[in-house]
Amino acid sequence: MTSIKKRLQAERRFKFYGQLGVFLSLLFVTLLMLKIFTTGSGAFFRTTIEADVFFDPAYMSVDQNSTKKEISRASFEALADSVVSSNFKNLDDADFIKVREMFTRRFDYQLRDHFLNNKDDFNKTITLDITASSDLDQIVKGNYPRNVPESQRKINDYQLSVLDELTDQDRIGSTFNFWFFTNGDSRDPETAGIWGAIMGSFYALMVCLAFAFPIGLFASVYLEEYTKPGRITDLIEVNINNLAAVPSIVFGLLGLGMLIGVFNMPFQVPLVGGLTLGFMTLPTIIIACRSSLRAVPPSIRHGALALGATKTQATFHHVVPLALPGTLTGTIIGMAQALGETAPLLMVGMVAFVMEIPGGPLDPATGLPSQIYLWSESAERGFIEKTSAGIMLLLLFLIVMNLTAVLIRRKVEVKW
Repeated sequence: MTSIKKRLQAERRFKFYGQLGVFLSLLFVTLLMLKIFTTGSGAFFRTTIEADVFFDPAYMSVDQNSTKKEISRASFEALADSVVSSNFKNLDDADFIKVREMFTRRFDYQLRDHFLNNKDDFNKTITLDITASSDLDQIVKGNYPRNVPESQRKINDYQLSVLDELTDQDRIGSTFNFWFFTNGDSRDPETAGIWGAIMGSFYALMVCLAFAFPIGLFASVYLEEYTKPGRITDLIEVNINNLAAVPSIVFGLLGLGMLIGVFNMPFQVPLVGGLTLGFMTLPTIIIACRSSLRAVPPSIRHGALALGATKTQATFHHVVPLALPGTLTGTIIGMAQALGETAPLLMVGMVAFVMEIPGGPLDPATGLPSQIYLWSESAERGFIEKTSAGIMLLLLFLIVMNLTAVLIRRKVEVKW
């Protein structure tokens, strides 16, 4: 009787420890997600200053008859300065500089982009919401304290007084930050975007998939269907399993030493980054594909051979299609792992500051995790929001890829 009570108590304790472990895991994950979302949500909105803009011919070198190419190359800096002068009267040189710093440094580019799409505004006055500087943006969002000495603030007392005046006039607003999804990287947090990094990761993953999937599939088919068990096969299998556990930075060194050092491939491009990620993903694909091939019943092979099919026909017409769901699942999971890797990209140069959106796998680019790393290294408070927002997007892509793998498996898998 005592023994039964002790065993029941031990079982209840084990159940309690299990529930406690699950609860703590969910608690820490929830806290992490809350921290990321509360910090990164501000990156999806940017502070604006309402200003009257007169597209004065005296400050512009183009007009409504100019081509888009001419407008794109023209300078709108003088026009931006005139907007500040006309909206804030009687400014001396020192105050003018302080007020100008409250607007984004790409003020002139914003005027240029508007004029590109609205040439009829030439020689007219319109009202525009101009993006504020990152420091002003952080003050409005409450991320910078106002009740500290002026020497400890990036916004001085005069700029705070101007901000309060603009707020009283209802000229301080907020808009959805489309720039975050359409721009490349920038030194200014208010204009920095993630699109360049997304395209860099996209090209790298496409190269990785085109390289690793066919090689992994054919290697798996050969090892599983054509080779005979023996020492050489066992040695290859052990090495494949070991490669799947090798730290990712080792594959980065492989890409740096072989692709760049030996084959003289270009530095900092998605082609090299994708091939390096392909080296890392290849063992994962081979292991998943071999497991899927083993799961196909031998009767499928025997039935095909009995009906007169050759070994190759039985393999590629019957066995490989039936093993494809598991193969695709392993491939997508391997690609999701590659998407989140930073170390291999760092070794081949895909971690540099790149403003331009890459147009192909041979253009300089950075990856999504590398971009997050770069922003986390920046000192400006605005980049902290960008870092968390980038993590949110990365997690979203990983969830979508893993969900896709599950749906594909459920949709096409065969029940034996």
